[in-house]
Amino acid sequence: MKKEKWRFGRQEVAGSLGDLGTLLPLAVGMVVINGLDPVGLFFSVGLLYVLGGIYYDAPIAVQPMKVVGAYAVATAATAGQITATGWIMAVLLLFLGVTGLVNAVARMVPRPVVRGVQLSTGLLLMSKAVSFLAGSSPFQVGEGLNEPWLTVQSIPVPGLGDVPIGLIIGPLLLLLTLFFLDSKRFPAGILVVAGGLVLGLALGGWHGLGSITAGLHLPEFLPFGPPKVTDLLWALPALALPQLPMTVGNAVIANRDLSHELFPHTRTRVTDRALCISMGLANAVAAVLGGMPLCHGAGGLAAHYRFGARTNGSNLMIGSLFVLLAVLFGAGMLSLVRLLPFFALGVLLFFAGGQLALTVADVERSEDLFTVLTVAAVALGSNLAWGFAVGVLVGWLVRRWNIRM
Repeated sequence: MKKEKWRFGRQEVAGSLGDLGTLLPLAVGMVVINGLDPVGLFFSVGLLYVLGGIYYDAPIAVQPMKVVGAYAVATAATAGQITATGWIMAVLLLFLGVTGLVNAVARMVPRPVVRGVQLSTGLLLMSKAVSFLAGSSPFQVGEGLNEPWLTVQSIPVPGLGDVPIGLIIGPLLLLLTLFFLDSKRFPAGILVVAGGLVLGLALGGWHGLGSITAGLHLPEFLPFGPPKVTDLLWALPALALPQLPMTVGNAVIANRDLSHELFPHTRTRVTDRALCISMGLANAVAAVLGGMPLCHGAGGLAAHYRFGARTNGSNLMIGSLFVLLAVLFGAGMLSLVRLLPFFALGVLLFFAGGQLALTVADVERSEDLFTVLTVAAVALGSNLAWGFAVGVLVGWLVRRWNIRM
């Protein structure tokens, strides 16, 4: 039976929306706080979704680079510094991919380390989801609001006082998602996003819609000018080098492993070299258009799959939507994005993380499980780059000395 190449049913629609919880908060943060161009940012995201799906012949994730995004927002880095990071990442990833050096790196990484990266990323996503519901994520704390885009922030509960609205509505959406998680008639992803948009409108998210005007808003070429030497020298040690190990571990090796597991037909297309090259090209385009550094995160792929994505159709739909909204509404697209509350994004993120973390279920040997847990412990205690590096060392020692546990 020939594999269906494109599908556009409800399941694919739901799957296409599965990774919004990872994408939107950092994207909006880097536009509002760091001054990135919203048209170029969302246009480049949509373009990579469409072209990535066509090339890889399967769902593929498009996400902000987490280390870059989080640090840039926390330090209020300039738009020039962020686009300089995109240029650096483009060069590094293209070098690893074109030379094939990434294949040598991948051969050095034991399978339990890959599972450890997936477990760590999954747990981090689930933890971030809880912070979205509780209103304690860095972006929410920085804005001083549980739901920065809504007028209603909390609900008075007898005996408890004012409770963040996310802690009331979020668990209800979580239960709804559990109930409809495998429903084909009412896909959970559509219910969460549609319900979130309706609640966002009802709770005050509509206030910014009056300023939206339709028109033709094409991305600007080099809106912040060519990369400056000072920005490149700052971005290399501060953002690019800390990001690179995480990108190789999660967006290349772990992503390739998960793609082959979920979509076996991608073994010849989704390779370490191909992922490096596509991300390198994507970051070059994003930098030219004033957007954010991008990657193919394993967590995003797990999210798309968990909510129903099975074909390139999901990529084409979400990618075309981002391109269309960016070109049609320009900066006004931010007002549309803000209709989706953090508690809805948190629900999507929670199940995305859970799907990715569950990949450890096939780890049987206690020695391998120790390596997995080592990666997770170091990653959760410091960051994923250190978890990846320590995991490689521990995994190699366990194999080299034939350690038994």
